[in-house]
Amino acid sequence: MSRGARWAAVVLVLAVAGVVALWPRTPDPEPSGSGPPPGRPAQDLGPLRERAALRPCPAGPAGQAGASGATGQGGPAVLRGVTARCLGDGSEVDAATALSGPAVVNFWATWCLPCQGELRVLDAYAREPGAVPVVTVLVESKEGDGLELLAKLGVRLPAVFSGEDAVREAVRPRPGMPVTFVVGADGALTEVTRYPVLTSVEQVREVVG
Repeated sequence: MSRGARWAAVVLVLAVAGVVALWPRTPDPEPSGSGPPPGRPAQDLGPLRERAALRPCPAGPAGQAGASGATGQGGPAVLRGVTARCLGDGSEVDAATALSGPAVVNFWATWCLPCQGELRVLDAYAREPGAVPVVTVLVESKEGDGLELLAKLGVRLPAVFSGEDAVREAVRPRPGMPVTFVVGADGALTEVTRYPVLTSVEQVREVVG
């Protein structure tokens, strides 16, 4: 290549670079799937609560349960002072009062398929005359998803939710899901181990005693 041709190539490259630098640019599009803008209100759970129509949580105002320290009145000792939210109305409750005995307490999650059948069994048991109260604890799930599933299953059991999983951490159940406890009148917690999943009302009656 001659010297003149080389200079011509250099000039051409510089000219193209200048055009590219001056070319108007459009803003980069926002990535798809980006989250809601700051300040956007959280999901309104009111319609889901109405559809689920859960029975009220057996609890008083948060922080008041167990104040007297009387046996059987404050619920499980490990839960005193632990707060949770009642799925039925969104109120904050004291977990010890909500799960005081005698009662059956069931931990479940929306992704757990065996939990669905067990919830139906527990709901059927709770409707029987003389049944002890049954309260469920939603974990590892969103409140809205839990309400939708309960409405779909037709399960109206009282349910509480702890976003930070404080209730389950305090009780320390075995790994896995579902997990069920029987709470005695004295507040003692007994994990149900004979039946990994309760499949009949008769089994519930048996573990309640």
